[in-house]
Amino acid sequence: MKVLRTPDERFEHLPGYDFAPHYLNVPDGEGGELRLHYLDEGPEGADPVLLMHGEPSWSYLYRKMIPPLVRAGHRVIALDLIGFGRSDKPSERSDYSYARHVAWVESAFDQLNLKDVTLVCQDWGGLIGLRLLASRPDYFARAVAANTMLPTGEHEPGEAFRAWQKFSQEVPEFPVGKIIAGAVTCELAPEVIAAYDAPFPDESFKAGARQFPVLVPTSSDDPASDDNKAAWEVLKQWDKPFLTAFSDSDPVTGGGEKVFQKLVPGTKGQPHTIIKNGGHFLQEDQGEALAQVVNDFIALR
Repeated sequence: MKVLRTPDERFEHLPGYDFAPHYLNVPDGEGGELRLHYLDEGPEGADPVLLMHGEPSWSYLYRKMIPPLVRAGHRVIALDLIGFGRSDKPSERSDYSYARHVAWVESAFDQLNLKDVTLVCQDWGGLIGLRLLASRPDYFARAVAANTMLPTGEHEPGEAFRAWQKFSQEVPEFPVGKIIAGAVTCELAPEVIAAYDAPFPDESFKAGARQFPVLVPTSSDDPASDDNKAAWEVLKQWDKPFLTAFSDSDPVTGGGEKVFQKLVPGTKGQPHTIIKNGGHFLQEDQGEALAQVVNDFIALR
């Protein structure tokens, strides 16, 4: 497996992102190792909040949420998925699979030795994070799902997702920063767009970002379908607190909160919310508001 590593200087002086990097090595699935980056802020002994990003973002997406979560007394862990952020980037699209992404995160989670975790997941952060919760349910205290899903391929994903999938595979140059800018309700400053581009010096670094859209199960014979169905069987028994905090302006996942509320027992009686003026990347649009939702949810105990 050929692996690319983004130069450290690409991450210097990014606006609002002055967090110290931390690294773990995870098995690459072929006998080698990959370096996975994560942020670790707040008191070490506090109950952890695990922030899981999606496609094609990285932990920079959570920069507005981390300080208020830390001020509330929480330890905050934000991973960079393999292929994103400061984590290593296998160079071939065939290096990436849904199963490998889950295995890489499971390895990192086990090494961090986290317990009583609050999961906060958005986009692919849910597709991977909810699989992690289902495989290690005893280690999680609660979960917050924001603009995400756990598809099994049995239902049509919708026109907006199909359009995104088509665009992602056909566009000659994959414009990461512009993709983020096009999926928010606010106007991003050029330096923020550049920060989303920072992990990808050129197209050779974007194999993971290119591959993610086609890894979403869209048919029942997808390689990940059975594993996701098995995860749903765990979620259908999950009676620990489970909150949905979707936004009001996301054409891809809008309405998905109703699926969780119908099927996950832990959603009953929870203060579910629709966050206003938020696009798909609601952490960018309404990061402070989402952080407050998470803090209030944890305070309910």
